[in-house]
Amino acid sequence: MFTKRPDPRRRTLGRVAYAAVVSVLVSLAVWDAGGGDSGGGARTHLTLMAPAAPGGGWDLAARESQQALRGAGVVNSVEVVNVPGAAGTIGLSQIAQRSGEGSLMMITGAVMVGGIELSGNGTTFDDVTPIARLADDYGAVVVPADSPYRTLDDLVEAWRRDPHGTAIGGGSIGGTDHLIAGLLAREAGIDPEQLNYIAYPGGGEVTTSLLSHTVVAGVSGYNDFSDQIEAGRMRALALSADAPVDGIDVPTFVEQGYDVSLPNWRGLLAPPGVGEEQRAELEEIATELARSPEWEDTLERNRWADSFMVGEEFEAFLADETGRVHEIIEELGL
Repeated sequence: MFTKRPDPRRRTLGRVAYAAVVSVLVSLAVWDAGGGDSGGGARTHLTLMAPAAPGGGWDLAARESQQALRGAGVVNSVEVVNVPGAAGTIGLSQIAQRSGEGSLMMITGAVMVGGIELSGNGTTFDDVTPIARLADDYGAVVVPADSPYRTLDDLVEAWRRDPHGTAIGGGSIGGTDHLIAGLLAREAGIDPEQLNYIAYPGGGEVTTSLLSHTVVAGVSGYNDFSDQIEAGRMRALALSADAPVDGIDVPTFVEQGYDVSLPNWRGLLAPPGVGEEQRAELEEIATELARSPEWEDTLERNRWADSFMVGEEFEAFLADETGRVHEIIEELGL
């Protein structure tokens, strides 16, 4: 169980949602100005919603998809709209209100599963149309380069001595970063109730908090830290993959004796109420994207793992993932 304050996750999610209101309204104004389904279908003009601010993992996935779709000639025109806030659940609520719009898809992923669980806003994956899972990336635990902790064991040893005084920074409450920190605490024999987890809107803010020594260690997607790691300003201690990843010279938690493995998958959702032909078209678009040379290059550059699945297979995965994350959240007392 994490520290019991007066429902801090709700306050945190509420503050994030409130801070995002202006961005959401501006984004939706731009989106509405685009006209939604403007009469040519998704092949003519596709809108991709990134349910996060520019610069984060979902934004990266949306813009990489945009470039690959354009480059491969899968669709004629693609625009990206950002609707940030509350672990992606503000975006999820918005897409759930665009019933029948067959030229719109939203990026989703593991963070949203926890966000749905904790947000309490009532919108779930049952309220939208699952399209496809595209790829997996992985979280990393990092420290500043001048940190005294050279290894994960070093960090864990100090963490055990002073759990509450060891601040860990990461993304949204209930998101992948938070779950990784909680699972690591459990594996290290630290009472999760003592976890001092500080949530930030995205990887950029986690990086800032690390470099300013506001937190002792940070958890986010490896790509959020890769530039700082390569520049020698940060040191990566562990990766959340279940096996070593080509191109990432960081040991996994599992390799270091900690049973923590949590991929941060990326996928696509469509609004509810799309017709069979519209859904089939969106699934075909996702399939052509995933099989294109441009997307293969995207996977390689970002060190993402191909985990493509579509349609009913993806629906089954979402159900299993929702149950798995629910169990983790219950176990950790969120």
